[in-house]
Amino acid sequence: MGFYTDRIVPHLVDVSCGMSLTEGSRKRVCAGLNGRVVEIGFGSGLNIPFYPAAVDSVSAVEPADEAWKLAGKRLSRSGVSVERSGLDGQSLPFPDNTFDTALSTWTMCTIPDVGAALNEVRRVLKPGGTLHFVEHGLAPHTKVQRWQRRFEPIQKAVAGGCHLTRDIPALVRVAGFEIRDLDSFYEKGAPRIMGALSLGVAAPVEG
Repeated sequence: MGFYTDRIVPHLVDVSCGMSLTEGSRKRVCAGLNGRVVEIGFGSGLNIPFYPAAVDSVSAVEPADEAWKLAGKRLSRSGVSVERSGLDGQSLPFPDNTFDTALSTWTMCTIPDVGAALNEVRRVLKPGGTLHFVEHGLAPHTKVQRWQRRFEPIQKAVAGGCHLTRDIPALVRVAGFEIRDLDSFYEKGAPRIMGALSLGVAAPVEG
């Protein structure tokens, strides 16, 4: 990774994903977390204020040192133990069946091999564990999709490889998850090409 990706993108993400319009979705997606949690794409810790009391600890997977530095103040105020425990969501450094729940927020758009990352999440979840996610991706309307495809090369260049057209629910299902709860909607106040969200809970398919 270069200077721009390492040092500048974390600040851009901290500002864009830290806007108040994301708070409602963060609160909703974090509501059912419990026990030991693995959070892929921890970023600057924007989810910390929304961890429920049922969370015992969070293992944060975050490749960017600058993002971890930005998380400092939020970490100091956290009532939950958070430890930076990995750098790459595509290769998690944990044994099988380690975590009760997993969290991903505005992360699957950027991971180069999102299928590999989801397979890793499935591997480290305990039986009965769940993945909680809120992600932007492919819009439900053809007109918006056309604009997403036009803007995606620019988005990838300025936002650290962020894709606009990934079909998040489909990717989750292909990785061996059953989606138990899903809400697809446009985030109020966000441009539709970037604000087509999928918020849900999924569990590994047994057998």
